[in-house]
Amino acid sequence: MSKHYRKAMKELQLELIRLQHGLHCSGKRLLVIFEGRDAAGKGGTIKAITQSLDTRGYRIAALPKPSEQETTQWYFQRYVAHLPCAGELVLFDRSWYNRAVVEPAMDFCSKAQYEAFLDAVPAFEKLLTDDGIIVLKYWLAVDQVEQEKRFAERADDPLKRWKLSPVDMVARQKYAEMGKLRDVMIERTQREHAPWFVVDFNDQKRGQVNLIHHLLQQVPLHDEPVPQVKLPKLKGKPKTEHVTEVAAWVPNTF
Repeated sequence: MSKHYRKAMKELQLELIRLQHGLHCSGKRLLVIFEGRDAAGKGGTIKAITQSLDTRGYRIAALPKPSEQETTQWYFQRYVAHLPCAGELVLFDRSWYNRAVVEPAMDFCSKAQYEAFLDAVPAFEKLLTDDGIIVLKYWLAVDQVEQEKRFAERADDPLKRWKLSPVDMVARQKYAEMGKLRDVMIERTQREHAPWFVVDFNDQKRGQVNLIHHLLQQVPLHDEPVPQVKLPKLKGKPKTEHVTEVAAWVPNTF
């Protein structure tokens, strides 16, 4: 699987570079939302997508919990600032849909706020798509047995323990409840202009390949080939880098 995965990802990343080039040339704006349970693979998928992209052409929006000031604003206000501009790709690692699943499950919002959100989302996203933003929404699906396995791996790995928050610990006990909230969210906010897509992420590598392949098929772009680059010959011999002695060299430790 690893060899096959690496080959598939290399081909997909070449297509993602073409996608980014096409967005830049056409001025189109692409917004991709990643939702799913904790440890489903949202962050890893975003890293896989952006691995070979020009950092100037994409942004990742992973917003923390709202500040005291933000809780007094229109709910969508803090997200609007992160929408893509011309030629840009923006990837939301969780989004305004926090209010559809996480917040009601954890009692972080009232029933009235929850219902008002579900009523408002289709109109809000219609405004975005009417203005030309392409909106894609993915739910990364993972069974509870696999989720528990990933939680255990995170707990055992010092490099990943930071990913386990107190909210995650509570949410573990609400698997069924959050599944029901997810279904209501999709049923109430599924629209042709801003569709939901579900991806099986019990195998994260297979899920990444399937998601990226699907994403590439959803974005209509003119066939804008990435221009080839021919390096001219250097004038003279290659130079050694001599840096002023005012700066100190970092010692070799590897």
